[in-house]
Amino acid sequence: MGRSNANLEELRTYFKSHSKIREQKAHTSKVHSVGWSCDGRRLASGSFDKTVTVYTLEKDRVSKENTYRGHTGPVDQLCWHATNADLLSTASGDKTVRIWDIRVGKCASNTNTKGENINITWSPDGKTIAVGNKEDLVTFIDTRTNKIRAEEQFNFEVNEIAWNNSSDLFFLTNGMGCVHILSYPSLELHHILKAHPATCICIEFDPTGKYFATGSADALVSLWDANELACLRVLSRLDWPVRTISFSHDAKLLASASEDLMIDIAHTETGEKVADIPVDAATFTVAWHPKQYLLAYACDDKDSNDRRREAGNLKVYGFQE
Repeated sequence: MGRSNANLEELRTYFKSHSKIREQKAHTSKVHSVGWSCDGRRLASGSFDKTVTVYTLEKDRVSKENTYRGHTGPVDQLCWHATNADLLSTASGDKTVRIWDIRVGKCASNTNTKGENINITWSPDGKTIAVGNKEDLVTFIDTRTNKIRAEEQFNFEVNEIAWNNSSDLFFLTNGMGCVHILSYPSLELHHILKAHPATCICIEFDPTGKYFATGSADALVSLWDANELACLRVLSRLDWPVRTISFSHDAKLLASASEDLMIDIAHTETGEKVADIPVDAATFTVAWHPKQYLLAYACDDKDSNDRRREAGNLKVYGFQE
């Protein structure tokens, strides 16, 4: 265990001098989702104000590049293509899924779906976008034709969806604390993991494919071995339902956030705390940069009586002091 502890101390020391937060006034109302392009040069945010904003990463800040309009409902979740840094997909309450081409600065495709979309995930091989709606219907879109390839209606509350790194297993978390694993493209049920005693809210795979993590309404984050489907450890530093989690590029760090007034950054290997980021309100979304220790996040509005409300702001933690 000596090496793990040395690594933990190195990481703690690193964040002591890299805890500067940069902020961008990005939207006119709250930001639901943030994500980095695969090359790490751009960051995107999707908002309740129906727009998507894209920023470029400079050496010590992010600067606004473009705002994309077209959705007629809130942009609930976004995700970038795993290998093409110019393609970004968004799921909206307007019953559509859009793909935006950042290079040309406009919408490249618009697919109509059956309901109000709340989550989206692009398969690592780039071939399929899965989108879930408020009625627990998951729609699979073929990105070469932008046509719907399959639809699967679930009879339980579907909270979040994810692919494994080889794009042949599809994971969804549900209201009964389970993770359902389906083989893809057959959509046959492969496995059900009983992950938590309470609603299982979010799920995230680490970039190396070794782990995935789930966050629950019981305020716990559980870390799993992706091959063995075995729970390795449970993190319990938060007090409120875990809404969002993200692994760093090297899988060494796992960020998790809730209505707690801090974002927890854990050492994946030991579960120990590396750092935390103080916040003023519930955090909706966190996302680590694909190459360095920069964490993008967005929070709810502060108390409505407060004149300095930060609705629509995006923050990035981890710049050098």
